[in-house]
Amino acid sequence: MRTLLVAALVLAAGAATAQPNPAGIDWQALPGLQIARTEATVGQLTRFAQATGFTSAAERAGGGQVYEAGWVQKPGWTWRRPFGGPRDAHADEPAVHLTFDEAQAFCRWAGGRLPTDAEWVRAAYTEQRPAPPAPYTTGTTYPYPTGASPAGAQCLGDCGPAAQARAIAHGAALSRGHGHARVGSTPAGVNGLHGMGGNAWEWVDEPPGAPGQAAGSAERRTRGGSWWYGAAQMRADHLQSKPADTTVVYIGWRCVR
Repeated sequence: MRTLLVAALVLAAGAATAQPNPAGIDWQALPGLQIARTEATVGQLTRFAQATGFTSAAERAGGGQVYEAGWVQKPGWTWRRPFGGPRDAHADEPAVHLTFDEAQAFCRWAGGRLPTDAEWVRAAYTEQRPAPPAPYTTGTTYPYPTGASPAGAQCLGDCGPAAQARAIAHGAALSRGHGHARVGSTPAGVNGLHGMGGNAWEWVDEPPGAPGQAAGSAERRTRGGSWWYGAAQMRADHLQSKPADTTVVYIGWRCVR
């Protein structure tokens, strides 16, 4: 079994090297697919915008959204300036304030697609590398994308004091939480992936009407929790969906291929 797993990873790694990579994504080879090691970044989305002329829905509307006792539009809050104000986002910040369709369009341009829910869950919680570093064990399914505990993730309260220290200074007044961290600044978790738990929710390609989504709605599932929430939202059994056209400060994504 281990020999077959190693062979599958070697083939996947070779395919990843041969394929075009216009976004400069750092791909992690797993059996049957490659997945981005981090959330899509502002720098990668900048390449997409320069190549295609992309303008996001949040930019066209004058700003994205945040929840403050109800959804509130925030003037100037876009992927270029996630928390508004004069500060441009760093290239290695997670790209946020994009709709489901916009995230999918980026992944298609980058040579991939959004993961299905099943693909995302398996990558986030079940260790598939043939010889992972301690404390991870091949074939083990963990309760969190960070392993046995949520420690090290960018979440609210449950993830330890380092989460506040990692949050990028932005100057915005938030009703809760401290904001996101640079991608890759949290410790690598299951399968060597960063940020699968906490930092930013991630869009997954689960059809409308799936469990956890309002019947007859155009909602799409998000996974992994964010800096806005505690560790409970990081678990596999937590299902949360949002309108596919929402442009929220704490939703990002990553691609697979």
